Amino acid sequence: YWADEGVDSFKAYTMISRAELGAAIEEAHSRGSKFTAHLCSVTYREAAELGVDNLEHGFAVSSDFVTSKGPDECPSGSAIQESLLAVDINGPEFQELVRILIANEVALTSTLPVFETFVPGRPPASDGALDAMAVEARESYLRRRARIAVQEDSRWSELFGKLMEMERAFVAAGGLLTTGTDPTGYGGIVAGFSNWRAVELHVESGFTPLEAIRIATLNGAQYLGMDDRIGSIAVGKLADMVVVLGNPAPDINDIENVELVFKGGVGFDSRRLFESVKGTVGIR
Repeated sequence: YWADEGVDSFKAYTMISRAELGAAIEEAHSRGSKFTAHLCSVTYREAAELGVDNLEHGFAVSSDFVTSKGPDECPSGSAIQESLLAVDINGPEFQELVRILIANEVALTSTLPVFETFVPGRPPASDGALDAMAVEARESYLRRRARIAVQEDSRWSELFGKLMEMERAFVAAGGLLTTGTDPTGYGGIVAGFSNWRAVELHVESGFTPLEAIRIATLNGAQYLGMDDRIGSIAVGKLADMVVVLGNPAPDINDIENVELVFKGGVGFDSRRLFESVKGTVGIR
């Protein structure tokens, strides 16, 4: 039905079974559609072997290393986190998973901005993001952030850095990493502002600024099979461009100094757009 309506990308969620996932992937592919998934009950390895095109949230939701996991069973979030903290990035288990993902041409979408919000001591949402949020949404976010800030035993403090290392190892082995934001969690992840933050976090992960920009632009176009039309500035491609004041190559923070955004050759004033949505995020 949805393919007939024009949908060309489908997503599976955490509690799907292997049989259901396999059938859905096969049907989507028969219609020329891409298939991605945020998994739990199915491991990354199983999904790769079933033909999934992409997996969401980097390795943060991979249940592959939970030794007590049963078939089509979704372990607890804490069990997944503990297994990720215990796995050796240079060891055979993780390296074999990376090899299988790459061999099956499975891309990963990184969503570091949302995970950062669970880590004590990390920077808050930017002033622009806070201004865009409705009063109730902003206050709720700040209250939860204040509680997280005083946690002393949060496993996220260690896990966040490890997720960065895992993504870097995946790319170093030849994997295709794309950039996402995932505006969920308890708030603070606002479209536009969180896209900037995602690129900055890739640089913190160890990528160069230009590598991080490519992950956020051309890599996504390559995954979609649209890199002949979008994803980089070249003659013959659609004129989708961001004009910034500064040079992000030496200083990635300059990506936040957006002057204009061109979509299909039409220019938009970024400051006016951001001004127009102040106080609305969380309402509409």
